[in-house]
Amino acid sequence: MDKFSGQKRAVQHLYPPVDPFDQRMMEVDGGHTIYVEQCGNPDGIPVIVLHGGPGGGCSPAMRRYFDPKAFRVVLFDQRGCGRSRPHASVVNNTTWDLVADIERIRDALEIEQFIVFGGSWGATLALIYAEAHPERVSNLVLRGVFMMTQAELDWFYGGGAGLFWPEPWARFSDLIPEEERGDMIGAYHKRLFCGDLRIETQYAKAWSAWENALASVYSSGSGGDAPGEYARAFARLENHYFTNAGFLDFDGQILAQVDRIAHIPGVIVQGRYDMICPPARAWHLAEAWPNAEMRMIRNAGHALSEPGISAELVRTMDQLAAR
Repeated sequence: MDKFSGQKRAVQHLYPPVDPFDQRMMEVDGGHTIYVEQCGNPDGIPVIVLHGGPGGGCSPAMRRYFDPKAFRVVLFDQRGCGRSRPHASVVNNTTWDLVADIERIRDALEIEQFIVFGGSWGATLALIYAEAHPERVSNLVLRGVFMMTQAELDWFYGGGAGLFWPEPWARFSDLIPEEERGDMIGAYHKRLFCGDLRIETQYAKAWSAWENALASVYSSGSGGDAPGEYARAFARLENHYFTNAGFLDFDGQILAQVDRIAHIPGVIVQGRYDMICPPARAWHLAEAWPNAEMRMIRNAGHALSEPGISAELVRTMDQLAAR
């Protein structure tokens, strides 16, 4: 839910709004069609933006972290969300399908190598893609690192974060019978995929509100009321990926295979008070990755739109452009 939190405070750090010079619907395998756009300079430094979620989709604000004179910015809505179709579908929708889609986009746009820019789940996907195709990645710029481990899921859906935010946790957990609360992901899965659109939307909004309530360090604890169509795609896709442990071969795979990207320069921008993806994971990643630089942002949480995080991401991309 990054795109809803605190944008007015962060907007002062961003480049002016920019329209795409290219928009297309790209047919991929498994019955999916994905939305792809390009903005900025067609001859600029290629960068691909990987949104969060899974299921979050791209927003126009995501174009504004890059100098449009310097960068050729590629954004796409991952399978099942945003403008991609079929909407909210989890069929043929795995991490490895998304990795293959990135390769299809790169090939279709005739890009040899690009900067990969992603936050939260987008950081997860960026790392997995880079470990699978290191020769295609010139730099990694990551925000709010999520390593797709069981410990992280246990923290956020097992009550750890709820110790700090008991009111929104109660709203999230009280919808589930007490005997099912030992597995909140599983309990929500039953309801998000029950086949009744009304029930699916009700629980999707609750799932989305729990995450959004904790996204910003400035949050009052209210998760808001996301549009039903958006919330349903967001919640179903997140739950699908988390139920399947990100479709990785083993728990801790990303960190275990970090040697594959040891030569790639990276910047990790992390909020000190990130309640969704606690900073320890980002720190462990930076410790194991020789070419990574950790930039811990004081007084910041998880959201892309936190002012300190927005400022540091723009500064990072400006530095890369200057080089």
